[in-house]
Amino acid sequence: MILTGPEIARQRDAGRITIEPFSPDQVNPNSYNFRLGPVLKVYADEMLDVRRPNPAQELTIPETGLVLRPDRIYLGSTVEVMGSDSYVPIIRARSGIARLGLFVHVTADLIDIGSVNQWTLQLHAVQPVRIYAGLLIGQVTFWTTQGEVILYNGKYQGTRGPQESRIHQDFLASGAAA
Repeated sequence: MILTGPEIARQRDAGRITIEPFSPDQVNPNSYNFRLGPVLKVYADEMLDVRRPNPAQELTIPETGLVLRPDRIYLGSTVEVMGSDSYVPIIRARSGIARLGLFVHVTADLIDIGSVNQWTLQLHAVQPVRIYAGLLIGQVTFWTTQGEVILYNGKYQGTRGPQESRIHQDFLASGAAA
């Protein structure tokens, strides 16, 4: 079951949902709008390798905005630190952003219960689009759970700012790295 916007605000006030900073103006009927942070990362190499760390360059979004190219994936982050030990967050682009052909969270929209951080956004534009720091880029919904809750305690817990993929750590942990 999805929480309504007013219930998101109540649960945040009760300490069962983290949204910091919080603005009542960003509450929707059944979601909360989040903002794009001022820093992006872009991978330095054209070809990426899941078994190795992939170097990335950091970009600060200028006041005049930054044009995203269609041939790259950009890693951004939410301004807000968000999460919950009680509800499962799911994030999506705002519909106005999607109508510009900007994917905000390419395929990983389900946030694990217990994951509390500035969430990394995987930005992909289908055609060039200019973005700005602080842009209300996406929305988060919160869902109730059924069954035993096991809180997230993974490699991205507590992160701030955009995070490059750490999938290579899975190979190292299993001894499968080449």
